[in-house]
Amino acid sequence: MPSEQQIIRIQKLDKLKLLGINPYPSDEYNVTSPIYNIKKNFIEKKVISIAGRLMRFRFLGKASFGEIKDHTDCIQVYFSKNHLSSDKMGKEDTYNIFLKKLIDIGDIIGIKGFLFKTKMNEITIYAHKLTLLAKSIRPLPQVKVDKKNKKIYDSFSNTEQRYRMRYVDLIVNDHVKEIFLKRTRIIQKIRNYLDKKGYIEVDTPILQSIPGGAIARPFETYHNTLGIPLYLRIANELYLKRLIIGGFHGVYEFSRNFRNEGMDRIHNPEFTVLELYIAYKDYYWMMNFTEKLMKSIWYIFQKKENNHINFHTPFPRIPILDSIKKYTGFNLENMEENELRKVCKKLYIEENVKMSKAKLIENIFEEKCEKNYINPTFIIDYPIEMSPLTKKHRHKKNLSERFELIINGQEIANAYSELNDPIDQLNRLRKQMELSEKNQKDESMLIDKDFIRALEFGMPPTAGIGIGIDRLIMLLTQKYSIQEVLLFPQMRPEKRGKK
Repeated sequence: MPSEQQIIRIQKLDKLKLLGINPYPSDEYNVTSPIYNIKKNFIEKKVISIAGRLMRFRFLGKASFGEIKDHTDCIQVYFSKNHLSSDKMGKEDTYNIFLKKLIDIGDIIGIKGFLFKTKMNEITIYAHKLTLLAKSIRPLPQVKVDKKNKKIYDSFSNTEQRYRMRYVDLIVNDHVKEIFLKRTRIIQKIRNYLDKKGYIEVDTPILQSIPGGAIARPFETYHNTLGIPLYLRIANELYLKRLIIGGFHGVYEFSRNFRNEGMDRIHNPEFTVLELYIAYKDYYWMMNFTEKLMKSIWYIFQKKENNHINFHTPFPRIPILDSIKKYTGFNLENMEENELRKVCKKLYIEENVKMSKAKLIENIFEEKCEKNYINPTFIIDYPIEMSPLTKKHRHKKNLSERFELIINGQEIANAYSELNDPIDQLNRLRKQMELSEKNQKDESMLIDKDFIRALEFGMPPTAGIGIGIDRLIMLLTQKYSIQEVLLFPQMRPEKRGKK
């Protein structure tokens, strides 16, 4: 049911229409300049035109003050009974009827007038024409800021409401918009960095017939015309490798991936990963490259704000089994699965029959080790069981040439010397399927026969990396939850009362 405030505003809509005023006009509205530019380049008595949302309004009799907000800034507006007009009304009616009785906080309006400064030296528009551009029929939360005592009252701060109604969050919480503007700038910086290296940005399929490239539970759909099941991609790795096989030297994609799994502060079913593949390189080269890329981004976006993380290079390189031994006291080298389960129990780490040896090691590291790495650290040389798409280590038995970059206690990137032996790759994928069937796992890596066929034509030695963009944004904006850096995070269905 509409609230009392909504009913009143809907009634105002009807009154506006009776007066011949369209509350949602189609005409283009000419804006001379964004508010930020107007204030930055202030010229006394300059005539300007702006459009934005009415955020504050004080009716003072024959003169009133309002505050208009556009996509760049806010500006004060002065309304005078003797000088304000509109398209359909004279000056007195515009002020007493239109402005006083039919315009509400939250409405989107156009203002034409000239600039001046008040006695308090505040840049203000002296309005001489008011145009309604869109009527708001839901009242905005009224956030009150006490600048003197540095307090905020009645803020729109309920976490669930903010994520569910991001549009309101963006309107009333200016700092939220800054997060997403910063996100855009970070992604653009990375894109520019890769483009200057000569690497090519590409697009690969989101709908895939085989959910390959990672071990995860996919979202499944069905294509009616083809009569086949399709899956939202869990990774784009195998398609990018196909392009390396096809002759590209370096390719990358900002990939929107989907995994039908749990949700928490660092996991959302829909997320963004940068995947990059470079021919004739290995994971040692990729570590050096990653250091340079991360350091350049950090020094642009975060150096002054967050000094507790040290981005001096080279980043430490620590084998994963050494890390586990340091923080748990257990040496997992050559340990069988049943012994691993005993270790998990001793460490009070969850384990069950569906978990493979790789999953058990992963859980131990994530629970007992990961949180200890605040400064950027490469965790390297993972057991082969944990890395089915990775080359065997050239010097170390039973290990692979893989690293993860950990910063501030969480994984930011994952990289390999990519496996390019088609026979070894097929055998590894078969083992993954056998483990999946044995442990009755919902997560598995299926065999993409076309990818194996592509490998059989020959893939050059290749280094590949996946960088979690959402987690990187969390780091650079100092946010604890992934939901804070996603415009529209996945939410449980909204509970609604009985109608």
